[in-house]
Amino acid sequence: MTEPQPVAASRPLTAPGTTTDTSPAAIRDTVLRLLDLAQHTGGVLPIVEAGDPVLRMETAPVDGQLDDATLAEFADAMRTTMRAAPGVGLAAPQVGVPLRLFVAEDPVPAQPAGAADTEGASEEDRAAQARREVRRRVPFGPRTVLNARYEATTDRTASFYEGCLSIPGYQAVVDRPLTIRLQGADLTGASVDEELTGWPARIVAHETDHLDGILYVDSAQMRSLATDDAVARWWGRADTREAAAALGFEVPATSVF
Repeated sequence: MTEPQPVAASRPLTAPGTTTDTSPAAIRDTVLRLLDLAQHTGGVLPIVEAGDPVLRMETAPVDGQLDDATLAEFADAMRTTMRAAPGVGLAAPQVGVPLRLFVAEDPVPAQPAGAADTEGASEEDRAAQARREVRRRVPFGPRTVLNARYEATTDRTASFYEGCLSIPGYQAVVDRPLTIRLQGADLTGASVDEELTGWPARIVAHETDHLDGILYVDSAQMRSLATDDAVARWWGRADTREAAAALGFEVPATSVF
């Protein structure tokens, strides 16, 4: 998932090859090839773009295909790639590996000095803080989650623009559960079972969807589709009801702002 930002992100590298073979040998060979490539690219892996079959398939559970050291190195390369993009989440299929694994991190930009004081803050700082509050965007991660699954734990939803590193240059409004339950495991094998709300819940839902071959455009309000530049120019405010009225799509009644 892309990082919310006022300007378009730079275009990521394009993947030279992927695999849809979920056999342990194929997954291991693909990961080792990527890690070898990363030694020559500053640790950054190529990102697969929409249209590649690997983004549309059910991924294989993490189950011993990689030894612990290789799995940790692969997760580290994914984090490096995510940060370089820049993004706040990245799933293994997005680097061409059909493995049920994602990384996520949203440090949230530091609040400028004086921004908490509305009288001393600039208009830009106040607007940025307002966006974070409406989105319920708080620091999250870094996290690596294996065999992730999630379910909604509330009927309330949130409708915001989001983007994807595999569909560069565009964003659309997606209505997602406001709060979810995430289950899986971390790199040590310890169980992950927690409730997330707001922007962290959106990140996790977006990345976990990738593990089931789902892209955000599958559930997006397609009349909201806009370039990064258009979102920054017209729809930089987090509340999407103004965009809905202007572009002709509906914000569900379950959505909260």
